[in-house]
Amino acid sequence: MFLRTSTFKSTENSLQQIEQLKAALNEAEAVVIGAGAGLSTSAGFVYNGERFRKYFSDFEAKYGFHDMYSGGFYPYDTLEEHWAYWSRYIYVNRYVDAPKPVYQELLSLVKDKDYFVLTTNVDHCFQKAVFDKKRLFYTQGDYGLFQCSEPCYQKTYDNEDAIQQMIKQQRDMIIPSELIPRCPVCGKPMTMNLRSDDTFVEDEGWHRAAERYSLFLRRHEGMQTLFLELGVGYNTPVIIKYPFWQMTAKNPKATYVCINRGEALCPREIEQQSICMDADIGYVINQLKEM
Repeated sequence: MFLRTSTFKSTENSLQQIEQLKAALNEAEAVVIGAGAGLSTSAGFVYNGERFRKYFSDFEAKYGFHDMYSGGFYPYDTLEEHWAYWSRYIYVNRYVDAPKPVYQELLSLVKDKDYFVLTTNVDHCFQKAVFDKKRLFYTQGDYGLFQCSEPCYQKTYDNEDAIQQMIKQQRDMIIPSELIPRCPVCGKPMTMNLRSDDTFVEDEGWHRAAERYSLFLRRHEGMQTLFLELGVGYNTPVIIKYPFWQMTAKNPKATYVCINRGEALCPREIEQQSICMDADIGYVINQLKEM
């Protein structure tokens, strides 16, 4: 429907845009939040620099990678070392709170609205900020869940206890062999419940959330809806970005908002219904709260 080449980037100043966003939020009958990695980055969940070195300096010295993503794709020789790395990765990005209260401040803006959250993030930040779980659909998985690597069936498992044991018992970048997580059904190694290929498990909870999101959208068709896109890039635009554009184009009462450092744009077809802000998400949310 839209061509990437026919996009519009706002040149208005941020104060004007924040005032427009405030008005759109106040007037909205429904708010659909679409959240990508940029939202967690704004909250302090960065994967390189000082935060990376704090937790992974030994892996950096041994293997030469300089960010958490690269370490996650490294082909370790053993499962013991693989899980030494991944247990730390999961712990610091799932069970440690984000350094900045951006998610909590976002909730304060929408908690009295009829809202729903669609997110590709897997770090559980919405849940930790006490968003209503029945208003969340995290489409790409959750660092806090294991699944069978096969997978032999469509089920996921909470991993907090297992991760905590790996953290406590690892030595020299190795976990004890008995802590390697294995599927209780087929005995094959477990993996993270993250969408990376066709082995991703969409369990019962995933399908219930998908249905709730679909019902929310149907219930608010044609209503004054704010599509609030936060930190969504072009890795998986078909999940949030393109559908938000399409739903805005179909609904003359809708407003599309894109807040994303360096990638705040929209198609010209919905330019008059859009607010595109090349700004830090946390800064914008803070300004909204102060108005």
